[in-house]
Amino acid sequence: MSINRRQFLRGVAVSGATAAAAVAAPEDAAAALQREPKVRAPEALGLLYDSTLCVGCKACVAACKSANGKPPEISSDHSAWNAGTWDSAKTLSAKTYNVIKVYQNGSMAAKDAETDGFAFIKRQCLHCVDPSCISCCPVSAMQKDPVTGIVSNDPNRCIGCRYCVYACPFQVPKFEFEGAFGRISKCELCRHRLAKGELPGCVDSCPTGATLFGRVADLRTEAHRRITLKPGDTYAYPRGDISGKYGERRDAHEKVITAEYREEVYGETVLGGTQALYLSAVSFDKLGLPYGPDIPTSGYASQTEGIQHFLYTGMIAPAAALTGLILLARRNVDKHHSEADEGAEDSQGGSHGNA
Repeated sequence: MSINRRQFLRGVAVSGATAAAAVAAPEDAAAALQREPKVRAPEALGLLYDSTLCVGCKACVAACKSANGKPPEISSDHSAWNAGTWDSAKTLSAKTYNVIKVYQNGSMAAKDAETDGFAFIKRQCLHCVDPSCISCCPVSAMQKDPVTGIVSNDPNRCIGCRYCVYACPFQVPKFEFEGAFGRISKCELCRHRLAKGELPGCVDSCPTGATLFGRVADLRTEAHRRITLKPGDTYAYPRGDISGKYGERRDAHEKVITAEYREEVYGETVLGGTQALYLSAVSFDKLGLPYGPDIPTSGYASQTEGIQHFLYTGMIAPAAALTGLILLARRNVDKHHSEADEGAEDSQGGSHGNA
């Protein structure tokens, strides 16, 4: 296929117009690129974590590693006294999909108190209803099951670009740097165990029912039932799977309420909603979760996905123009070399004739 200068310049002009439109697009044009937020699947599976029930035993951390074949992780500031005897992961990593952290204030005299108290928080993938990690993945390695809503990563597709690492508002996906070929690692709600009718490792090991598994719809009902409880009430907290479908059925954990729940279920609406829900007596922002008036109720993916695709589409024309420029330059160079070769042959022929 041949291209002349006029055709090439026309292509560059079109590309420039596309780029200029993208740069100069006003806010209303950006808003027009937003799509409707995705909604939670009716049979979506998830977790309900109740901070007031958590005792910080970290059985869930150990069980998660056992279920996913991950090694212990020794923090550098613990190595002197720990001497490698037990897992002391401080945050999520490629080796730790689930971790328990603690909020501390003052004397830490009272559990689940914001002043002079402490509270535990479980950090893991929240399996967003409208995940940013999926929206930004250029090769569709991040996928969301249409029935369960579980967000997983396909290592055979993943190219290690780490877009998902930067896009996640909860800072969940982690990159494995140790291996020859890096890959993304995160909680996948032990879907390999669910396929066998077993509970996720963290749920199966929790002694108090602080982490409860089930349909998100059922977990939301349970959560709203709990936030009506008052200190002094006695409540039988279900453990394991709230429906009894997965794992062994277990007795409820009966407990006297000692702290007053915040009248909000974290994960119902924040950032478009999540499938991991939280209850707490301490403000969610103090527990390290994105929270407050500046955090939108719609996911970032619904706001940015259209813009991303528009920019990707706009980059096609400049790429095509660059390719055309290279082909045109190569054609001119080949033509120049051909003319030079013909001139040399003519010169040699004239010299032989004179001789």
